[in-house]
Amino acid sequence: MTRAQLYEQIKKKQSYLCVGLDTDIDKIPTHLLSSDDPVFEFNKQIIDATSDYCVAYKPNIAFYEARGSKGWESLHKTIAYIPPHIFTIADAKRGDIGNTSRLYAKAFFEHMQFDSITVAPYMGEDSIKPFLDFKNKWVILLVYTSNSGSEDFQLIQTRDGKFLYEEVIFASQRWASADQMMYVVGATHADKIASIRALAPNHFFLVPGVGAQGGDLEAVTKAGLNDQCGLLVNTSRSIIYASSGVDFAEAARHESQKIQVEMKGYLEKAFH
Repeated sequence: MTRAQLYEQIKKKQSYLCVGLDTDIDKIPTHLLSSDDPVFEFNKQIIDATSDYCVAYKPNIAFYEARGSKGWESLHKTIAYIPPHIFTIADAKRGDIGNTSRLYAKAFFEHMQFDSITVAPYMGEDSIKPFLDFKNKWVILLVYTSNSGSEDFQLIQTRDGKFLYEEVIFASQRWASADQMMYVVGATHADKIASIRALAPNHFFLVPGVGAQGGDLEAVTKAGLNDQCGLLVNTSRSIIYASSGVDFAEAARHESQKIQVEMKGYLEKAFH
């Protein structure tokens, strides 16, 4: 998917919501467990319920690969079911030496047809470049994450006084343009988003942490919007587990619609 196609969906839906498909078989409604593929059945109903209000879906790959071949089958079916106009993110956090990264890229971009993949930058440029060889596919680089341990390394200061996450932003902009690279910036760091936006004015930010993790949508939006929105705000648990009963899909639809309405208000205020 191109940047223009993604922005068109944002404008059409007045939404920058990404729904995280962190589907845990131990948390899905029990009445689904008799299905042939309970995880896919859950995802299918979530997608049907929320696709009017979101512009992206982000399966966290760990929830699928932990179930072995059954999990991979559920993931394949899920990606095939997502409407083609909705952006897909493989939250896989890969990143290895060149040949290995190239095979990861083939797996997620060619075999499973994801639009993007999250990548860890720790091993440097040659671990990122193979993901950039695929047309209209995106690297979403981990920059400043929402977990408490992010401070262990990401806030280390380099010799010239920059934080390590800032060095990642500076270096990575030499590897790819804003048409092929996004950055992960945690919603729990809303106070830093404005300064990160100044370093990367044109890039999209994938912002996890709104909802169950406590991130504030208004603060994130105010700090992070650019002239093409530039945000994909991910919410997982507060949408997909809004109910544990037979009404789970209806509850997910209600929650995603509520967020979309809030996002629409922010977009209208910013662009009109």
